[in-house]
Amino acid sequence: MYAVIALIVGVLLGVYLDPTVPPALLPYLPIAVVAALDAVFGGVRAQLDRNFDDKQFVISFISNVLVAAVIVYLGDQLGVGGQLSTGVVVVLGVRIFGNVAAIRRHLFSA
Repeated sequence: MYAVIALIVGVLLGVYLDPTVPPALLPYLPIAVVAALDAVFGGVRAQLDRNFDDKQFVISFISNVLVAAVIVYLGDQLGVGGQLSTGVVVVLGVRIFGNVAAIRRHLFSA
């Protein structure tokens, strides 16, 4: 329940405060969001499978975002940032859809 309340408060604060992202960080924001979504859907799946661990979730969340950002940063430094960004999104997208499929099977037995 605390997580739902924190999510609602965070969304309301984001809408009310209207934060801006520094232009230098704009290329990394979509990748960070996709990496965070991967961790969230993985956490939901783990909760439904009854093997959720809060420490593992926090570490997964932070490390997913950091690793994805580092990969994109290195790609930018090598001049292939767009290709690596696409690769990160594809890999994380496959993981997200796999977790969503597992969640769907668990909830609807289908």
